[in-house]
Order: sequence, then structure tokens, then C-alpha cells
Amino acid sequence: MDAQSNPQPAQQPQPTPSPQTAAPATGNGRKILCAEDEHFIGELYSRALSKAGYQPTWVVDGAEALAKARSDEFDIILLDLMMPSMTGMEVLAALRDPSKSQPIRAKIVIATNLDQRADIRAKIESQADGYIIKADLTPSELVGILDTIT
Repeated sequence: MDAQSNPQPAQQPQPTPSPQTAAPATGNGRKILCAEDEHFIGELYSRALSKAGYQPTWVVDGAEALAKARSDEFDIILLDLMMPSMTGMEVLAALRDPSKSQPIRAKIVIATNLDQRADIRAKIESQADGYIIKADLTPSELVGILDTIT
């Protein structure tokens, strides 16, 4: 047989993903629990995190944050210190105390506008996986920090 009687199938061009279907550049679909009682900040963070490819869940009080965190469905918990019903410190302590909660896989990042005394900050940092001062960061800088957490 000659080449004309048995042609090879033509290679089909491979589709290029459109910008809308391409994988997110940063968050890669990771789930974040954002516990923040300030509505403006909560909305700002939720939008920035969604835009960066994360899947944020926003709650406004400590008791709800603790209940959601115990579900162990999140990769990162962004936890404000000053919230109604339960402070972020109380939520953090409950999540880290094996007699009060099962271990969770999420990394916990404390987010506050209060500059803590050195001894209090050291205690927080010993239990949390990160500590940020919200007033020092733009939403895009926050995303950059969260992108480094594994």
C-alpha cells in the first residue's frame, strides 16, 4: 500500500483553555473560613479571596466560627481576635485543646488590628500557624500571605 491509500489521521489541534476556565493562579480552590465581625472587612476579604481562587466562608461570630471550624472542611482559618459571643482567643484555645475538639487539619491564622503585648502575642503564636495585623495589609497582600501557607 502506498501512503495515499492509507493516510494517517491528521492531528487535531489541542484546545487552549480560556481565561475563564483556566485554573486559579493562587488559591487553587482551597477552602478558607474567614471569621470576621466587621462587615466591611469580611466582604473585602471574601471578594479578594474568591478572586484569587479560594473558596471563602465568612462568619461573624466566634461561636459560629468554632462550630464551622470543627467540621474540618477548611484548609485555612482566618480568625479575628475580637468577635461577639466568643473571642478568637477562646476559639483558638478550644480548637487546640484535645479535650474540647478533635484535631483539625486547617492552618489557623490570627488576624487582628490590636497590637498585643509581647507575652500575649507569644502565647497566640505558640498556638496559631500565623499572626497578622490587618491594618498593615491590603487584601492582595493578605492573599499573598495565605498563598504561602501549606
